[in-house]
Amino acid sequence: MPQTQTHTQMQPTAGAPAVPAIELRGLTKSFGSVRAVRGIDLTVRPGEIVAFLGPNGAGKTTTIDMMLGLSRPDEGTALVYGMEPSSAVRHGLISAVMQSGGLLKDLTVEETLRLTASLFSNTRPVAEVLERAGIADIAGRRVVKCSGGQQQRLRFAMALLPDPELLVLDEPTTGMDVTGRRDFWAAIREDAAQGRTVLFATHYLEEADAYADRIVLVSHGQVVADGTAAQVKALVSGRTVRATWPGADVAALQRLPGVETVEVRGESVLIASTDSDAVARHLLTSTDARDLEITSRGLEDAFISLTTEGDQS
Repeated sequence: MPQTQTHTQMQPTAGAPAVPAIELRGLTKSFGSVRAVRGIDLTVRPGEIVAFLGPNGAGKTTTIDMMLGLSRPDEGTALVYGMEPSSAVRHGLISAVMQSGGLLKDLTVEETLRLTASLFSNTRPVAEVLERAGIADIAGRRVVKCSGGQQQRLRFAMALLPDPELLVLDEPTTGMDVTGRRDFWAAIREDAAQGRTVLFATHYLEEADAYADRIVLVSHGQVVADGTAAQVKALVSGRTVRATWPGADVAALQRLPGVETVEVRGESVLIASTDSDAVARHLLTSTDARDLEITSRGLEDAFISLTTEGDQS
């Protein structure tokens, strides 16, 4: 990140609405004939934890780059706490944890943080961010000897040094084990409770479901869903019926009203349907199926449905 001069707390004037942490309006970006971003509008309030999701090629990284001031939009505006992203970076308002890069392998963890801190005029104590990121016990370890998850925690510690108002995380838990991911998100929730804003992109949909206050789903460079996890899931109608039925009659199930897909997994059959009652009634009265379970569609179902509808190149 560019050198930071001062860290400015953005306090709203009494009686005035808070300045949005992120405000994107009509954002577009093309690379030759490829339209990566096609008019994204997004407002993120201070203190929100927002999951920014989408399939590969959806425009997530391009949008994040414009949000960080790493590239400029062809059209539209990107503001961070009411200022140009590059200015927000200089004021220490925004830090990013990227998926890869940015580490010198021959330095120790602590040396890396002290070198990074030297680029800023004001930072949190190195010992504090080591503890915050959960890597105080490996402070003397060379980066080359750190696991992928430990290196990602080091990037998190680097991002915490200027005590930013906004954290942008790109696949932040890549390489972390289950315990590491849980501890990482516990730290993020604590930060958000104190007012820090977090926007993260991830392929772990369960993380978005469990930890995000809000989910923004993009496809083909446009926002296709924006709301809480429950609201996004509700955009996909129907439920899934699961039952134990060796030798399931797939053809008969496919003829039932409302059935969308039928999948056989060993002795189990999974039926996605907009009329789960009709499917359950048929299974219980006309077949040898047992152990029925009916569940609502999950975030993965919504993700697949909303990002493949009207698929285009």
